[in-house]
Amino acid sequence: MALHDYEIFDAADVVLQSGAVFPSLKLAYKTYGVLSPARDNVILYPTSFSAQHTDIEWLIGADGVLDPTRYFIIIPNLLGNGLSSSPSNTAAPFPEMTYHDAVAVQHRLLTERFGIAKLALVYGWSMGGMQAYHWAVLHPDMVARAAVVCGSARCAPYNYVFLESVKAALTADPAFRDGRFAEKPVAGYRAMGRVYAGWAMSHGFYRDERWREAGFTSLEDYLVRTWDAAFARRDANDLLAQIGIWQRGDISRCGAFGGNLDRALAAIKAHMLLMPGATDRYFDVRDNEDELGRLTGAKSAVLHPIPSLHGHRAGNPIGNPRDHAFIKAEIAELLGK
Repeated sequence: MALHDYEIFDAADVVLQSGAVFPSLKLAYKTYGVLSPARDNVILYPTSFSAQHTDIEWLIGADGVLDPTRYFIIIPNLLGNGLSSSPSNTAAPFPEMTYHDAVAVQHRLLTERFGIAKLALVYGWSMGGMQAYHWAVLHPDMVARAAVVCGSARCAPYNYVFLESVKAALTADPAFRDGRFAEKPVAGYRAMGRVYAGWAMSHGFYRDERWREAGFTSLEDYLVRTWDAAFARRDANDLLAQIGIWQRGDISRCGAFGGNLDRALAAIKAHMLLMPGATDRYFDVRDNEDELGRLTGAKSAVLHPIPSLHGHRAGNPIGNPRDHAFIKAEIAELLGK
């Protein structure tokens, strides 16, 4: 173990979905709990946009949504997040990557390092939820259950446009030159945060001044302390790489399905829980509604929106006990199937 709290899986040279070869691809991961002798108590919990394992491990605990006293939980850090192979730790140029690439190397981690053949659950929020969907379709005999929290089977056009606005705000900074950031885009980070603030939370969240519940004294106080520096902790080139993965997200975008979403959804065999935020503005409930009827091969498939004014953030309810309790109860029921 190096001087950090995670481990590295060296996947060696990897042929990406694009056909490019990524030399010595690295996957950073952390584990929680103990793998059972039968290797059948595994939960995979992939990271979301810009997040590293330390940002999402708060959900893990004996009284949490994911219980490490019962399950062996693995958080694989998504490519481009600064710990796994990313523009910030890889010689330029950084190749185009997809969720299919991420799942392929995660699958190798599970099988080659741990000998895992079955997953009790794949749980993910946002980009993590999109990875959960990809896992369910790409490895249907391996995934027993999948919880897609504020995620979708593919990046919807509206979602794509949202991400275009985020990219435009970030790359308008003069630090962006020749297709890459030469230094930290201080103004770009702030602009990106202000754009994100309007999309991530709902109309009702702002109308009812729900930010006051967290101790903010004014709307500007909330924006400054929550959003102005929200993304400054990450390398800007890494953010662009992950936005690209997000925009290219599509479970059917591979040779097995040739872009046929119906066939991809029908290939899923797991118990599926689609849990959008009722007021999420870019992972819209209607996308999951449309997917639900096409999960014809799933053992079960339910759509249970999180009844919250917290928009997309309802699926990552830090300091939000109501939404946390809702998610915890839903996951307990799913694991009981």
